[in-house]
Amino acid sequence: MKSANDPRHKRRIRIVKELFSYAFHEQDISKETQDVIDKSKELDQHISESAPAWPLDKLNKIDLSILRLAVYELLYSDTPPKVIIDEAVEIAKQYGGKSSPSFINGVLGNILKLKDEND
Repeated sequence: MKSANDPRHKRRIRIVKELFSYAFHEQDISKETQDVIDKSKELDQHISESAPAWPLDKLNKIDLSILRLAVYELLYSDTPPKVIIDEAVEIAKQYGGKSSPSFINGVLGNILKLKDEND
């Protein structure tokens, strides 16, 4: 059972907050967050393909930050996809809007489906 005190959960929240803040102005960020930012063009391409009705510039910045971190983890970590998606949805419930959790779940589900088809 995951907990709000889980260090992995806290790390993800810290990264999402840094990504969100960075969307408005450049600042000092952790290496983990910089790794996500360095791959943002690739991550944004996956997000755009999986949510074509939602241009990136129209997405809520917190939702985009959550998606970027989750897609980064799906592509570049050994963490099970179900854990990544569950964590992203939980963070969206805490920080996003009313529709954020279902939107993020849908986008990440599409990305995972496309990834599985291409593997």
